[in-house]
Amino acid sequence: MKEKLKNISRRNFLKASGATATGLLIPSNALAQKSGVGTLQVWSCGGLAEAFIPADKEFEKMTGVRISYTGAFAAALGKSLLGSAKTEVFAPRVITLSKRLKDEGKMLWYKPLCFTRYVIAVPKGNPTGVASIKDMAKPGLRVVLFFGSSAPGGEAPKVIMKKAGVLEEAEKNAVFNGDCVQRATRLLVNGKADAGIVEQRITYLPEFRGKLDMIPIDEKYFPPPPMTFTIGLMKWAEHPEVAKEYIDFILSSQGQKYFENAGFIPAISDEGRRLSKKYGV
Repeated sequence: MKEKLKNISRRNFLKASGATATGLLIPSNALAQKSGVGTLQVWSCGGLAEAFIPADKEFEKMTGVRISYTGAFAAALGKSLLGSAKTEVFAPRVITLSKRLKDEGKMLWYKPLCFTRYVIAVPKGNPTGVASIKDMAKPGLRVVLFFGSSAPGGEAPKVIMKKAGVLEEAEKNAVFNGDCVQRATRLLVNGKADAGIVEQRITYLPEFRGKLDMIPIDEKYFPPPPMTFTIGLMKWAEHPEVAKEYIDFILSSQGQKYFENAGFIPAISDEGRRLSKKYGV
């Protein structure tokens, strides 16, 4: 990523217990001993799992507080929380969900966590010379689509191409239009397709890291709703001070490095602060 933090280098449930280690103010196990907290329950949008799992491990190593983490489809988690489900910390996608949970008194407060961006992913070396989103309409370009993927996976690229005026031609160019982002991305890695619009974080997954090139997309084409991730304190937190300590860690430079390493834009970066103002987080 161009933006580097200073001083730091959906269907299926993704579950992991973890921990996190940094240079926070709390020595190892001190927080657990002081508060008597054994476990903190954290839920997030499944797309954030690649960042939360190692971050949680570091926090646990540092504090002795075990993180019981669940990453899953945000809409499903949100629906359950708007019903009878409970958790202590929640990091959803789409700011409207955080606002609704707060308005209903279930989330006490929330802060910006990170942002996503969309890129054109192409095979390593960009053999067809894709230069901009307008090239998605170029005759003969082998395009991958995944409009059947659960929101916002398939819908956001569709909106981007429609706003750019290339949707109809891109659909004609499609050599794949399914319901799996990762399957489509494998076609790019294997040279069986030439271009596809994905979230940058997809190209940072272990399976794809370093195997694709990314062509930027002008921000004016991005649909606002799926760009923002927040993290908030839920009213059911048994030890709010511990939950807040955890959130503070996740939003520190030591915690945010995991989100940057997973392909997100950290909220504390200059770009993250700009986007926070733009999207009104």
